[in-house]
Amino acid sequence: MSTPTTAGSAPTTAVPNPEAATVETGHTMSDQAQLLRIATAGSVDDGKSTLIGRLLFDSKGIFEDQLASIEATSAKRGDEYTDLALLTDGLRSEREQGITIDVAYRYFSTPRRKFIIADTPGHVQYTRNMVTGASTADVAIILVDARKGVLEQTRRHAFLSALLGIPRLVVAVNKMDLVDYDEATFEAIRTEFTDFAAKLEVHDVTFVPLSALKGDNVVNRAVDSIDSMPWYTGPALLDHLENVHIASDRNLTDVRFPVQYVIRPQRADGLDHRSFAGTVAGGIIKVDDDVVVMPSGRQSTVKAIWGPGGAELDEAAAPAAVTIALNDEIDIVRGEMIARPGNRPHQGTELEAMVCWFDDATTLQQNKRYVIKHTTRDTKAIVTGMEYRLDVNTLHRDPDSTELDLNEIGRIGLRTQTPLMYDPYRRNRDTGAFIMVDEITGNTVGAGMIIGPATTGSNVVWHAGAVQRGDRGQGRTLWLTGLSGSGKSTIASEVERLLIESGHPAYILDGDNLRHGLNADLGFSAEDRAENIRRTAEVAALFADAGVVVVCSLISPMRADRDAAREVHAKADLPFTEVFVDTPLAECEARDPKGLYAKARSGEIREFTGVSAPYEPPLTPDLHIRPEDGTAEEVAQRILSSILGI
Repeated sequence: MSTPTTAGSAPTTAVPNPEAATVETGHTMSDQAQLLRIATAGSVDDGKSTLIGRLLFDSKGIFEDQLASIEATSAKRGDEYTDLALLTDGLRSEREQGITIDVAYRYFSTPRRKFIIADTPGHVQYTRNMVTGASTADVAIILVDARKGVLEQTRRHAFLSALLGIPRLVVAVNKMDLVDYDEATFEAIRTEFTDFAAKLEVHDVTFVPLSALKGDNVVNRAVDSIDSMPWYTGPALLDHLENVHIASDRNLTDVRFPVQYVIRPQRADGLDHRSFAGTVAGGIIKVDDDVVVMPSGRQSTVKAIWGPGGAELDEAAAPAAVTIALNDEIDIVRGEMIARPGNRPHQGTELEAMVCWFDDATTLQQNKRYVIKHTTRDTKAIVTGMEYRLDVNTLHRDPDSTELDLNEIGRIGLRTQTPLMYDPYRRNRDTGAFIMVDEITGNTVGAGMIIGPATTGSNVVWHAGAVQRGDRGQGRTLWLTGLSGSGKSTIASEVERLLIESGHPAYILDGDNLRHGLNADLGFSAEDRAENIRRTAEVAALFADAGVVVVCSLISPMRADRDAAREVHAKADLPFTEVFVDTPLAECEARDPKGLYAKARSGEIREFTGVSAPYEPPLTPDLHIRPEDGTAEEVAQRILSSILGI
C-alpha cells in the first residue's frame, strides 16, 4: 500500500505569486490521463518478469548497455536465449534463484501513453509485496501458464486485485508456444477464470493469449510476419494497454483535499499570503467553489489555485498537486481536509477495515496500540476487535482468529484517538487507505482499506436460527439503478422470469410497489429518499439470506445511499451487484411511460430526479447497461450470464 501522505510538496518549493504567475486555464488532468499504472501478478514461473522485459525490449525501452549486460548474464548462466526477465529481477537473490522477490518498478512510454509497471512476486510469503505494488494500479495483469491453467496462486492474486479495488484485469495466458498455440487450451482457461471472477464481482476482464519469450501478441500481433494464433481476433497486449480508458475510474465527484502543508511567506513587499498545499484526492476543485474545512466545519470559498511552479489554474482535479487559497482567514493545519459543504466524507473515530499484515517480527493483536497514517493525518489507534481472518487461497473466513501474522489479511475494528475524515476504500482509494506503524519501533507493520463506520454496540442481540444459510441456497441482490423511464422495471421483470424458469427462486422489489406499503410513509426529501433505500436494502438482504435472488429496481439517485445498501450486504457477507441502466435523459423523457416528466416540467411534481432533483450515476457499476445493448430480454440474459453464469 502506498504511503497515504503523497505528493503535494511540489507547490511548496516556490511560493505562488499572484502577480508574477503565468496563467494557465483548465485543470491538471491531461498528463495523468496518459499515465497507466500496471501491476503484474500470477503463479511462480508464469513469466511475469519475462513479459515485462519483452514489453521493454520490443517497445525500445532499454539501453544498449542494459541489453549487453543481460546477454552476458544469460550466457554465463548457460541459457540458450537472452533472458529478458533479468531486466526486472534486480536483486542478486532473485537472479540466483530465477524468481521475483521484491517489487520492481519499470518505466517506459510509447507515443500514445506512459507506463509504470510493478513486477510483483508470486510466492505466498510475499503477499505483502504484491499488496504494496498493486495498491495504486489502474490495471492488473495476471499471468497464467498455458500448460498449468488456473492455479491456487492465480486465484489468490485475482482475489487480492479485487480486494485492492483494481478496476480492470488482464489475464495473459502465457507460454502458448509450449501448447502449440492451441485455441481449446486458451478457451478452457478463459472459462475457468471467468467462473472464479464472478464470485469476486470482477467484471472487466480481458483475455490475451501470448508468448512472452517469443513475443507473440505482446507488442505485435504477428512474429516474423506469421500469425501464430489466427483464431485470436483481439488486440496485442500493448495495444490494449495503450487504449484502455481509465479517466472514468477516478472519483471526480467527491471533492477531497487533505492539507499537507500551510504556506505563509514573509515577503519584503508586504504581500500577506496564506495558502494550503496538498494533493487533490477526489473531485474537481474550482475557483469560487463553496468549501468546508473538516473537522472544524468552517466554510469559505476558493480564492485561487496554483499548480507546480506557481502556474495559476481555474480548477484542479484528482490527482493534481496544487496550492489553494481561500477567501476567509481560517485556521487550518496539516491533516485537515477541504471538501464541499453538501458532500462531506465520513468523520469519526470508530471504523472497520481490511488489513494486510506486513511485519514478520510481530502480530496484529486486539487491544494493541498503533499509529495510523491516513492521507496527511497521523493519529494513535487501538484494535478493538477482529471479525475474521481471511484465507486468500480458499476465501474461507475464520471468525475464531484473534491475531494476524505476516502476509495474513483480516477484517478488524479500529478506534482512533482523533477523528479521521475518510471514504470507503471502494469509493475512493486515496481517502480509504491507511498504513499502520508500530509506535515503539516506527516500523510500518500493516496496510488497511477502510470499509466504513463501525457498528455500534447494542443490547439487541441477533438470534441465530437452527437452519444455516448454506441449507437455504445462495441468494444475492441485483440492484438496478437509473432514471425514471430507463427500463429498469422491464429488465427486472425479465430477469425474474428467466430466473424462475431456470429454477432459481427470485423476487422483485420495485421502488413504486414498495411505496404502496413498506415505504408508504416516506416522501421525496433527501432524508426520506435515503430512508427509502435503507429499508429496501435491509429487506433485500433478508431475501438474499433466505436464498432468494432479489432484484431491486429503484431510481436510487444518490451514490452514498447505494453505497450504504452495498455495505448492508457486505456486513452480512451477501453478494451485491449494482447494475446501471444508463438510458439518456432525453430518451427517458421521450418514453415517459407514466407521464411523470410532463408533470415535472409543468411544475406539478417537485423534486423529480433528472428534472428538478439530481441523479448521481455510478462511478464503477458492476454492470453497465445502455439502450444499444439490446432488448430487455437480451439484457436480462446478459445479466444472468455475467453475474450468475446462467
